[in-house]
Amino acid sequence: MIITHDTRCALDAVVDLLNTAPEGEGPGAPDSLTDLAALQDFVQRNDVSDVGALGTGDLAAVRSVRERFARVFAAGDDRTAAAQLNALVASAGTTPQLTDHDGYDWHVHYFAPGASVADHLAADGGMALAFLVVAGERERLRHCEAPDCRHAFVDLSRNRSRRYCDSRTCGNRLHVAAYRARRREAAG
Repeated sequence: MIITHDTRCALDAVVDLLNTAPEGEGPGAPDSLTDLAALQDFVQRNDVSDVGALGTGDLAAVRSVRERFARVFAAGDDRTAAAQLNALVASAGTTPQLTDHDGYDWHVHYFAPGASVADHLAADGGMALAFLVVAGERERLRHCEAPDCRHAFVDLSRNRSRRYCDSRTCGNRLHVAAYRARRREAAG
């Protein structure tokens, strides 16, 4: 599956946004998108372009978009995911435009000029997720299988075998625990 740079960036932003939610961090974890400073940090961390001054309305709107992305990840079938994505992208007032900014080659932005950060995320992130549905790859939208982690991720591995949000943390931790359990069992 070929994913362009801008689509990958949009998917990464969707995953990062989802993982700011309490359920993205595991049971009982706090929401990490609680104030304008956290939203500004999110915008900078994800290089979200064309974002003006942020206000409290932006925070509420981005959190709403986050909930809508979570419903796409949780959709039971392609038709449900497609309906949710169609509504999300339409509500963002998409206006596809070719652009080549910040040292990147030509790519498409789907948000309208002057769009709010929430509409920007909904349009670009919604279209990136829509490309996965169109390609028959919606099953790549996953949640970490570690028992104490529910982080979202997009499995872009060749054989769709990724099980953990980050193999260096969740994957290694579980593999080490399984190894130690086998060693205890063999020794005991």
